[in-house]
Amino acid sequence: MRQPKIGLALGSGGARGFAHLGVIKVLLDHDIPIDYIAGSSMGALIGSFYGAGLGIDRLYNLALAFKRKYYLDFTVPKMGFISGNRVKELIKVFTQGKNIEDLNIPLAIVATDLLKGERVVFREGPVTDAVRASISIPGIFVPEKKNGRVLVDGGVIDRLPVTVARDMGADIVIAVDVNNGKVVEEISSIFDVIMQSIELMQDELVKYVVNDSDITIKPKVGVFSARAFTNIEEIIKMGEEEALLLLPAIQEVIESWKEKKGE
Repeated sequence: MRQPKIGLALGSGGARGFAHLGVIKVLLDHDIPIDYIAGSSMGALIGSFYGAGLGIDRLYNLALAFKRKYYLDFTVPKMGFISGNRVKELIKVFTQGKNIEDLNIPLAIVATDLLKGERVVFREGPVTDAVRASISIPGIFVPEKKNGRVLVDGGVIDRLPVTVARDMGADIVIAVDVNNGKVVEEISSIFDVIMQSIELMQDELVKYVVNDSDITIKPKVGVFSARAFTNIEEIIKMGEEEALLLLPAIQEVIESWKEKKGE
């Protein structure tokens, strides 16, 4: 009997996206295969690191050691405050400079074409360029320019790339939404203003988008800042807890799919 192909749709959400690691760990611990990953923004970053072959233990250690200063390379603010060169080098190191098509797991990376106002899905080419585009928060990061496109954060147009995972060939899509629920954060800088504005717009947009996932995991990470990169251990733990809570439902969906295909 053919096993279902399972796709993960990892959503945007800044630092809250570390909860994706907790979800991946639980799936691996319970022998639930990950056949495809579609990632937007932070989901693209996590997906690329895992797809490049970094083990879950190493990813946990990397996450716990992560500091916001690792990507802060300020520039004269013309199209963004952060040039993005530092984070691009970080991505290149941890993905070993691979192309998307050479990763261990098929990966789709979602970005937004700022000029055309449309979704761009990368399935091949340098991981570094695609992820750098996908995490380019408008007004914060200088946009990534590629093939005549001006590319910004995938979460602007597709916060939770379920349809992308489905288009990759997934029979079952497990979505991980880490941007649900908001804590009122202190607004004390232009950085805060931009980030909070984008989060509010994304929340409004997602109300009108049909979530076609088979299971949606929503770690309760809204109590933590999406931009401070603190409390990372707690954020990962919440990913684990919510995945464990929905594990029976995931297993039921898989068994149901097998029964239907076995008829």
